[in-house]
Amino acid sequence: MTASTQTVREIALEQPTSIRVFEEFGIDYCCGGRKPLAEACAAASVEIDAVISALELAAKTSDADAENWADSSLVSLSSHITAKHHSYVKRELPRLAQLAQKVVNRHGSTKPEMPVIAATLMQLDEELTRHLTKEEAVLFPFIAALEQSVSTGTAKPHSCFGTVANTIAMMTQEHDAAGSLIGEIRRLSGDFTTPEDACPTFHAFYDALREFEQDLHQHIHLENNILFPRVIELENSTC
Repeated sequence: MTASTQTVREIALEQPTSIRVFEEFGIDYCCGGRKPLAEACAAASVEIDAVISALELAAKTSDADAENWADSSLVSLSSHITAKHHSYVKRELPRLAQLAQKVVNRHGSTKPEMPVIAATLMQLDEELTRHLTKEEAVLFPFIAALEQSVSTGTAKPHSCFGTVANTIAMMTQEHDAAGSLIGEIRRLSGDFTTPEDACPTFHAFYDALREFEQDLHQHIHLENNILFPRVIELENSTC
């Protein structure tokens, strides 16, 4: 049974199917996942009983996509993040930028929030591009080498960043920043609600933003709540 005193993060880790429920109710399970469920429901202005009922129903439903990564190897998890979420970000950001420009050109004069949304999206693009590059070039290779060294009993790999906890702290801060930017886009767009006179491109843009936000939340959840704590624990065990 789900308890209102459990944190959102704990529920997401114990019950991967809960992520769809949290997305449905607009509950932050990645950057803000350390709040108790009752507090998170209050912040999202949703009834906790409704959320608990949905969580319990989801727990009884098989979901092939809700894989539990808590027991997988760190290499498998980081490879999954790169193949699924990093690839998605790299593919979608240019498409979102094109859609944003079309909507600004068509509706910018009457919808003053649109140029602001486009500028915020550009900032998110710049920050995520740098972030993914650092993970793929530095952090994830170190994680693979660290896990290999532990499994073979060899010396821990040398790093240029001190402890891995230092880099993870920076990565987590960048996650918070990305979460704030997509949250600001959601606010500016009225929860991705298109106006009555919206053209098909406008609808496509907001639909794509909504999907991008959901993928980003899942991406950050896998890193903040599963990958990063396990990496820090593994490094500490080798000290």
